[in-house]
Amino acid sequence: MSRMYWALLKQWAARRRRSIWHAAVMRSGLLTVLLLALLIAGLAFGWRTHRLGQFALLKKQLRAKPKQDIVFRPGGQDVITLQRTQMVGGGGPEFLSTTLMPGRGMNMLQISAYLPNKGEVNLLASPPLETAAEQLSGTGADAMGTKSLAMGAAIEAPWAGRIYGTRTPDGGLTAMWRGVHLNLPTGVKDSYGLDGAVAAGGLLLKEPSTAVHTNIMPDGGEATATFRPKDFDGHWLSQTEIDTTVVLSGRVIEMKIVAHNIGDTAEPIGIGWHPRFAILSGHRGQISLRLPEGLRAEVKDRRTGELSGRLLPVTGTEYDFTGREGAQLGALNLDDSFVELKRGMMADGPVAELRDPESGYGLRITATSPTIKALRVYAPLDGSYLSIEPQFNYDDPFGHEWAKGEDTGMVVLQPGESTQWRVRLEIFSLDSGQPERF
Repeated sequence: MSRMYWALLKQWAARRRRSIWHAAVMRSGLLTVLLLALLIAGLAFGWRTHRLGQFALLKKQLRAKPKQDIVFRPGGQDVITLQRTQMVGGGGPEFLSTTLMPGRGMNMLQISAYLPNKGEVNLLASPPLETAAEQLSGTGADAMGTKSLAMGAAIEAPWAGRIYGTRTPDGGLTAMWRGVHLNLPTGVKDSYGLDGAVAAGGLLLKEPSTAVHTNIMPDGGEATATFRPKDFDGHWLSQTEIDTTVVLSGRVIEMKIVAHNIGDTAEPIGIGWHPRFAILSGHRGQISLRLPEGLRAEVKDRRTGELSGRLLPVTGTEYDFTGREGAQLGALNLDDSFVELKRGMMADGPVAELRDPESGYGLRITATSPTIKALRVYAPLDGSYLSIEPQFNYDDPFGHEWAKGEDTGMVVLQPGESTQWRVRLEIFSLDSGQPERF
């Protein structure tokens, strides 16, 4: 019985509490007051936040456009990147991409490759594109485009290498070809460190293209660019047009350069390529160089690079790189041209190789055009790169030091004629056991 009374008492107490709450809050308007207080507090907080600029900042962020990537355009034209995907299951070195600058004479700024023991690497000694675009300004020390010789792999035309001559009052020089004076500009320094004593690297270095075409291929891509420098601002004879083609695939990069005489008088033409291959290990002395049989153009003065005109055999000298495995650079400071090149056995032309044992790969350059008469090799003792430069002409092709009748490599184009420079660059493994191709 007591339990029943206790339950009734609890029910009465609960009804009493609800009655008091209804009377105190609902009928008295206290709930309304509470709701209004909460609303006012919210408005006050919102106003304070607005005064602090938080809403304005939020709106600014919402309205802001997505950040766009900066496009670097050396020479005022977009770069071209030919690229391919690494072979699935491939065990050897492969080319992955190449970056070309049609606004700067089709300079090949970079070649990337995959090496089994290093991963993806850059094969050319070049700064990043952003830095390159800043340095290739076309002004100051780069007024004649000579900064292109200090990075990547520049194309040299209408001559390759150096031309010596007589100084002119304006700081240039004059050289003689068939009784005609050629007034040539000189840079502050050429790529070999000479301080304006010569005209070096040709006149295409900062030339912009007039037409560009690209083509995607099953294992890479192709890019072509046309240049119409005409008489190179009065520095050359006749009128010239130059077409360049680069084809990338997994193991091979093919390059072709064609010069056309579109003027009405004969002109001499030399074409070359100035690649600066990076020494990836940083150990210059262990790099091996292999060159085709030939002769070395004797340097009369190492300070100026002037030649004696004598062609010397290399057999048994420190410049003999013609052995089956070539020879290590060691401490030899190279700045020399090799001419009268012998064609490699089972090859399409004279062949040169760079081998990097510490990195496990090699590069092979084959000159497939018979008009390529010289290989210039530049490997400064304190440098981190090695240049192997296939070119038509000897250094100083118009110089008086050469014997009468010596073919110094310049091709003479009559009006309407063309000449072609072709080179094949291959990458290979030093452990592949590939047969010799010299």
